[in-house]
Amino acid sequence: MGAGRQLDDDDDEEDDEMLEDMIAMPEGKIGAKKRKKLEMKAEKRAQRERDLEDREERRQKEAMDEERRKQEEQREKELEAEREAEEKRLKEEKERQELEEYLKMKEAFSVEDEGYDAANEEQAQNKLQEFLDHIKKEKVVILEDLAAKFQLKTQDCIDRVQALLADETLVGVIDDRGKFIYITRQELEEVAHFIRQRGRVSISELVDSSNSLINLTPAA
Repeated sequence: MGAGRQLDDDDDEEDDEMLEDMIAMPEGKIGAKKRKKLEMKAEKRAQRERDLEDREERRQKEAMDEERRKQEEQREKELEAEREAEEKRLKEEKERQELEEYLKMKEAFSVEDEGYDAANEEQAQNKLQEFLDHIKKEKVVILEDLAAKFQLKTQDCIDRVQALLADETLVGVIDDRGKFIYITRQELEEVAHFIRQRGRVSISELVDSSNSLINLTPAA
């Protein structure tokens, strides 16, 4: 098949040479009609060659575009896989930290010098829940009094409240007088909504408004 194509190419080259020779003949050697016919034939042949070149260029361009598209898809897949892996890692890290905080809190209520040495796991969980419920009910607690109620050292009590704040089990603030003010999530959202509505808010305005947005009365 290759040999046949080579023969065709050779024939085309010979035909081209014959056409060029005949077209180049002086006017008297070839008639105008014949010359015109030969010129048209030569032009058609040239057009076919141009068409072939154009098709080949398009084919190469399409192949390059397809290759770029595949490479881009592969990059997107790799980036997506990296994002998913990072999200999974962050989620697992957060869960690990939350579990560690929970275990620390449970251990703190299980192993105390003054009263919880023999507490089992269920009792420790109950004691932690009692600790949380008391804070949520009172809304405002003096940390020293809270420590005394649960037979804890004051600093241990502060550390545990801060741990509960860190893992978002509790939401609130510790003031400079040693009081913890518990804030419900709804109250927190109302404060945030107030700030968004007012735009720039001074500290004094926020404090004044917080008194109406945050209920500091102990639950009945």
